[in-house]
Amino acid sequence: MRIIFGLVLVIGVALAGFAVHMTRGYLSTYQAELDREKAMRANMIQTEEIFVVTAPLAYGDPIVPELVKKVRWPLEAMPEGAFRTEEELFPEGPEVTRLALRAIEPMEPLLSVKVTAPGEDAGVASRLSKGMRAFAIKVDVSSGVSGLLRPGDRVDVYWTGRAPGSGEEITKLIESSIPLVAVDQTSNSERQSTTIARTVTVEATPTQVAALATAQSSGHLSLALVGRNDDTIVSGVEIDKNTLLGIEEKQVIAVQKERVCTIRTRKGSEIVETPIPCTD
Repeated sequence: MRIIFGLVLVIGVALAGFAVHMTRGYLSTYQAELDREKAMRANMIQTEEIFVVTAPLAYGDPIVPELVKKVRWPLEAMPEGAFRTEEELFPEGPEVTRLALRAIEPMEPLLSVKVTAPGEDAGVASRLSKGMRAFAIKVDVSSGVSGLLRPGDRVDVYWTGRAPGSGEEITKLIESSIPLVAVDQTSNSERQSTTIARTVTVEATPTQVAALATAQSSGHLSLALVGRNDDTIVSGVEIDKNTLLGIEEKQVIAVQKERVCTIRTRKGSEIVETPIPCTD
């Protein structure tokens, strides 16, 4: 009987030890999983829901609820002007639509700079920044960069005319890197056709508008296309014919003649002049 009792006791102790071992292993595995989950949460990217389009939109297309949906977007890469709520996107209700100001691809975020205000037309006025004005410049095949201009491009404006006073013809840079908002009657920056424009419309301050109007009425304006990523500040460009041809102007230097003082002495019928130092 004692042998059986001892055997049961040994088996019980062995089972208890095995159970403790298994429990410790399970707890270790569980703790490792918890630590791994905590590490994953620490590295998890924070996101927020914003509106994107579900189908391609062209310039002037209406933004309607059927063409948008919400997706989660990383907070650290959140674009400025994204719409987070339906109240932001449709503040006056879905009936008052916005229009696309440029081509928007599927799953591309809807941004305030890509759409008009509710109920607003997708014309030039919707593209002007606060305090800016639209001014039209007459161009032709030579002054308009051979039809290569698109709305959204930036140009340098050069004036050619006769300088006041001298009447000499000069060419001078009067505005640098000024943005275009329309070419002819089109403000669509996504147009593919190349045409020779007759007018381009620039976005300018009231002071710049006055300067451009004066320059256009007193001479000839030419445009030079600025590169997309060019942030160079250009100023003080002025060329005349002499500078163009490398002709140096002759300077006339006035040489003061040395003053000579004399005294006259009469000797008989002759008058003799004798030089003396000038005293005044």
